[in-house]
Amino acid sequence: MEPRIESILSDSKTVAVVGISDKPGRPSHVVAKYLQERGYRVIPVNPLLTEVLGEKAYKSLAEIPGRVDLVDVFRKSEYVLPIAEEAVRIRARFFWMQEGVENDRAREILDAAGIPCVMDRCVKMELAKRGK
Repeated sequence: MEPRIESILSDSKTVAVVGISDKPGRPSHVVAKYLQERGYRVIPVNPLLTEVLGEKAYKSLAEIPGRVDLVDVFRKSEYVLPIAEEAVRIRARFFWMQEGVENDRAREILDAAGIPCVMDRCVKMELAKRGK
C-alpha cells in the first residue's frame, strides 16, 4: 500500500461522505457503515437527506460544524471540482475520490492547497488490505 493511503487512513477520524445514499445496498452506504463500524465518525453529505446511519446529514461540506479530516466522494467525476474547492475552503485534511471517480483539475487544486488526494480507489478495500 502506498504510504499516502496508509497515513490518510490512520490520521483520519472524521470522514465526510459526499453523495451518500440512505439505501443500504448502495456502495456509499456500505462504505460509510464499514467506516462507522471501525470507529470513524461518519458525516453524511447529501442535500436530499436529513439523516443516514444515525447521523445528521448536511447539504454541503460548508455546513458541517467542526473539523473534517477526510472528504470521501461518491459523485461522478464531472461533479468533483466544486466539492474539491469546498474541501479547500473548509480546510479538510485529506480528499478521496472513490473507485471510478477521477478529476485531474480537482487534484491540481487540492495539491496546490497542500491537501493529499487519492483518486479511483475504494476506502473500504484499502482498509481491508490493512486487516481492518
